[in-house]
Amino acid sequence: MKNTMESYFKNIDERELLYQANKIAVMIQEGNYLSSIEKQIGLISILEEKSSEENFRILILDNNGVVMLDTNSSAVGKTFLMPEVLLSLDGKSSSTYYKEQGCLYASSYIEDPFSHKKGVVLLVSSFENSELLIDGVSQKWFMLTIFISIIIGIFVFFASEIVITPLKKILKSINEITDGQLHQRVKINGNNEISQLGEAFNAMTEKLEQIDTSRQEFVSNVSHELKTPLSSIKVLSDSILLQEDIPSEMYIEFLQDINSEIDRMTEIVNNLLALVKLDYREAGLNISETDLNKMLDDILKRLAPLAEQKNISLSKEYLKNVIVEADEMKFSLAISNLIENAIKYTNPEGSVKVTLDCDHQNAFINVTDTGIGINEEEQTKIFNRFYRVDKTRDRETGGTGLGLSITHSTVILHKGSIKVSSKEGEGSTFIVRIPIKFADKPE
Repeated sequence: MKNTMESYFKNIDERELLYQANKIAVMIQEGNYLSSIEKQIGLISILEEKSSEENFRILILDNNGVVMLDTNSSAVGKTFLMPEVLLSLDGKSSSTYYKEQGCLYASSYIEDPFSHKKGVVLLVSSFENSELLIDGVSQKWFMLTIFISIIIGIFVFFASEIVITPLKKILKSINEITDGQLHQRVKINGNNEISQLGEAFNAMTEKLEQIDTSRQEFVSNVSHELKTPLSSIKVLSDSILLQEDIPSEMYIEFLQDINSEIDRMTEIVNNLLALVKLDYREAGLNISETDLNKMLDDILKRLAPLAEQKNISLSKEYLKNVIVEADEMKFSLAISNLIENAIKYTNPEGSVKVTLDCDHQNAFINVTDTGIGINEEEQTKIFNRFYRVDKTRDRETGGTGLGLSITHSTVILHKGSIKVSSKEGEGSTFIVRIPIKFADKPE
């Protein structure tokens, strides 16, 4: 900055000094002041006045470089053969800055009417005032720079605290979650990238907490579901062991009850194993072209006796012939669970209808019943494991509360979706969607 200002002021002063040298040279030429001693005496007074006004020294040299006039009167008679003088005697005006001396030199030639070089005008000006001005500005600029640096430093410090403090809180919460404290949440202020990160973190921890709660509930439900038949088996076996002379008919009845509870336990365990395989993709999918029309016909034929027992109308409507890429065995089990549930939870003389349709990307299977329905609050929970809408009724039908979970997992595994639309007391409709082409089909 200082060098730039120094160069700027030097160029201005050089141009101004050269302009004054040319102006004085023209004045001397036009007044023919070098033609006689009398005129030279008059010229010196003019030059002294000019020197005083403009604050520079004026020297008039002849064509040999000898000083004829000097406003300081100290160099008269001396010879100055400096570059500026030589250039002017050669017909070129020039200006130079001598940093060591802190002075500016400007020269211009004097001609007679025949363009002969009669002398040189040499001006000497101090650059001290400009240097003082430059030093003053530089000092103020230096102080301003220090002040601005301090302000920027303070701003950066507080800005970094604003950014780093929330990140530290998130990191602390992550460490606490690692230690098992899944209830941790980050306080969110403002609406920026950090707050969005905090929102994403809170959503993640909430999901983790839900998963942990679901896991605990799952373990509790499994324990409860297995404990019930085990308790029944224990009571029945104790009754046989503690009583003497029990009629064979009672033995048979108790053993039948024990066998029924064992079958129930076996069903629970098998369903749990199926869910585990679906969750961890251990079983994988045996993808092949599956004719959904034929698959649904087979399911309806197999479940027709169950519907006939309750005098339920079991109907179908196939809007198109649909062939999809799916694991026929697993998908058939999933749809079978839906239709069987529809029959179980539909009152006698009711109806169950299966509809099949498709577009250019997806196949749609709707299972509609006129059963007991599901209230709106419970519709978000029916795919949870061991969840029953009507626990008493479900016990009577022998359900384990895992059928819809298996159906949901199977549909998701096929890159599809399952939704329910229901009103309590009016019936339910389950809508299953799966892609016609399976995206991850193995080669």
